[in-house]
Order: sequence, then structure tokens, then C-alpha cells
Amino acid sequence: MTAIAPGTTSRSSPRGGAARARMLRGLLPALSLALVLIAIAWLNPRAISYFGFNLMLNLAIPIALATIAQMFVIAGNELDLSIGTFVGFVGCVTATWLRDAPLIGIVVLLGSIAVYALLGALIHLRNLPSIVVTLGMSFVWQGLAILVLPKPGGKAPDWLLSIMSFKPPYLPFPILAALIIAAIVHFGLMRTSYGVILRGSGGNAAALRRAGWSLLRTKIVLFALTGLFGVLSGMALIGITTSADANIGNGYTLLSIAGVILGGGEFVGGRVSPIGAVLGALTLALAASPLLTFMHIPPDWQVAANGAILIIVLAARVLISRRER
Repeated sequence: MTAIAPGTTSRSSPRGGAARARMLRGLLPALSLALVLIAIAWLNPRAISYFGFNLMLNLAIPIALATIAQMFVIAGNELDLSIGTFVGFVGCVTATWLRDAPLIGIVVLLGSIAVYALLGALIHLRNLPSIVVTLGMSFVWQGLAILVLPKPGGKAPDWLLSIMSFKPPYLPFPILAALIIAAIVHFGLMRTSYGVILRGSGGNAAALRRAGWSLLRTKIVLFALTGLFGVLSGMALIGITTSADANIGNGYTLLSIAGVILGGGEFVGGRVSPIGAVLGALTLALAASPLLTFMHIPPDWQVAANGAILIIVLAARVLISRRER
């Protein structure tokens, strides 16, 4: 018995180390957000309050929705370079047609989701690189946005303003909305059988095809979900800014990709995390403006700060992955 015990310990120790590494890998998005919050609390303790979070996370909801939209595409081993301009197009439609002619606005927004679904079908059937297709579509969405609203203006619908200005008791609305978004998408993508199929299209497409599932249908669904959450992101953005601009969402493409990667997602294998993606979006929203403002750093350095955070987290993930292996 004494001779077996050491061997058992030697085998279980690497497994325990790998389990701890996986747990730490899953906690990285939460740790990143916690570090940003600690830095903000240290620089300005008054910001950690109901009013402070409402102010700092003012744009977190549209960023989180755009990040979730990008996450669905990445789950299928694709990449969407048009989500930013698409959010801007939706914003222009929301501030004009959706307010002045609601029926036309609804038809246009539903049609834009259908276009996204068709893009997924085209990419799959013709085996086209999604980067090239979505890059081309980014110019299309940008041009359509300019046609709808040639110059900044328009106004958000009153009902949308009421939703985005909602002030629930005890918990700031951006945090409440982030929790709801993360819970709904996590349940749908991670806890349902069809969610497993959608993730499997990026993780092991050959096995999914042998099992009799249609890869074309999964690609269409993933891109349609991207379009749906892109529409929600554009509407939420206009509900906060109250007016629109054709260029209002251009920065959301890189923010959405960074949010997914910061939240534990990977470009290959269909490995994504809805909760991690929302946490990554919140981290970027806090690090982009509030943290730099409290540190008296010019706004021109916001992109550099986001890049630095992303590089640090990715470096930590590489070290953890080595430990896991």
C-alpha cells in the first residue's frame, strides 16, 4: 500500500494542476474587470457608487451587445469586420425611420438581419473568407448609413429613450442589463442542445456533418444572431446618445473583437464564453474613458490602453495554457 500511494499522488498532482489552470483561465475576465475597478476605486473612491457606475458604464450596454454579436461569428470560426459600421447604420435608421415611420423602420431592421443571414449562407456555400466578405460589407453599411442620414442628427424614439434612461433601485441599469444579457446568451448557447450544435460548427464541423446536422443552417443562424444583436446594439447606442451619426459605431468592430478575446474566446475551435464576453466589454468600457480620465491621460491614448490590457490578458492566458498542458 505504501508503494502505491506515491504513484497515485504523482498522477493526480498534474491533473490537479491542470484543473487549477483551467479554473484560473476561466476567471481571467473577472480578474481583469476586478483589477480595473480596484484601480478606479484607488484613484477616485467616489466613482464606486450608484451614480458613478451609471456614468462610467453609460456606453457599456451597446458595447456588450456588439461584443455578443461578434461572439456568435467567432463561435463559428469566422470574423465580422462590418459590425461597427452595421451598428452605425442601425443607429441612423433608428433615429430617422424608426421614429418617423415605425413600420418602415421595423421592416428595414428585419431586412438587415436577413442580409446577415444571407451573408452566412454565401460564406458557407462559396467557401469564402469571412474577413473579405464582411470587410466589403462594412463599406456597404457605411454607404447606406450616409444615404439614410447624410449629416449628424435625427432623434431617438421616445420609448427607446425611456428604456435606456431607466433607473432601477439599488443596482445601476448598465450592470442589470449586462447581467440579463450574459444570462440569456449563456443559457441559450451553453446550456441548450442547439447551442452545443452552434458551437460544434466551429469546434468540430466534420463530426457535426457526420452526425447529420446542416452546417449551412448553423452558419445562417449564427450570422442571423449576429445581425440581431447588432441591431440591439445600434438601438441601445441611439437610446443613450439621443441622436445619430453615420460614423457613430465605427470603433465597435475592434472593441467587439477585443471584448470576445478578453472574455476568453478564441479565433479557432468555437471556444467562446458569453459571460466572459460581457465581462470583457465592461472592462473595455471602464478602461477606455473613466480610468484614463482619473489618471489624467489624454483621450488619444484610449486605444493604446485597450491594446495594453488585451496584450497583458493574452500573455497571462498563454502562461496558463502552458500550465494546463
